[in-house]
Amino acid sequence: MPVHDITRAILILRGRRVILDRDLAAIYGLTTGRLNEQVRRNRERFPEDFMFQLTASELENLRSQFAISSWGGRRYRPFAFTEHGAIQAANVLNSRRAIAMGVYVVRAFVQLREIFASNKDLAGKLVALERSLLALDL
Repeated sequence: MPVHDITRAILILRGRRVILDRDLAAIYGLTTGRLNEQVRRNRERFPEDFMFQLTASELENLRSQFAISSWGGRRYRPFAFTEHGAIQAANVLNSRRAIAMGVYVVRAFVQLREIFASNKDLAGKLVALERSLLALDL
């Protein structure tokens, strides 16, 4: 699975870049239920900054943003995994696929971090350019 495909699954929730349990499970070659089962069995390895459960309003917001009904049929609200949580999940799962795909998950998070950083730099340069143009017009 290319890094680009994984980056599409990364969302920003609560100001953090996260990947939802269903997407992480698909990347690691598991069902969502199996992933969450292993996480529940190892809950002490997943502090709040590694993983959190979406609130009802966050879930509803995601549903409305994507305008799809494939979210149905779940008994529980999804879990969102940060970069560290996604790697911890690979360690807990301890399967060859999870360990191998964990590398790609890290690369996807790093790639997004670099894109955001370059966009921030570009935004700063644009603001400086606008200021220069305004100063020339006066």
